[in-house]
Amino acid sequence: MSDRITANLPSRDFAATIAFYARLGFGVRFQGPGWLILERGPLELEFFPWPDLDPASSSFSACIRVDDLAALHRAFSAAGLPEQGIPRLEPIRPIGHGLLMFGLVDRDGSLLRGLG
Repeated sequence: MSDRITANLPSRDFAATIAFYARLGFGVRFQGPGWLILERGPLELEFFPWPDLDPASSSFSACIRVDDLAALHRAFSAAGLPEQGIPRLEPIRPIGHGLLMFGLVDRDGSLLRGLG
């Protein structure tokens, strides 16, 4: 399996989204008035504006599939996010069939599942 994300997620504020994901190692690939693309190596996240989004009721999500889940979790852990609330970074846990997963909830309530 090679590292990849397929995601189109909402952002209440592009500048705040850029700042949040910069703490996780993402940089801006493209920014326009109606679209934002962030990248971290082969991982890309795309965002569209949704200024009135309620993070607590967001149901947006994406999967981050990587070969080295522990390394990605360690890198994200450097951002110092809590394990509860919004935003948050959850610990790695087994989910069956030999797979491991962690959850990352961004400042807009979108859930990214790290799988490996």
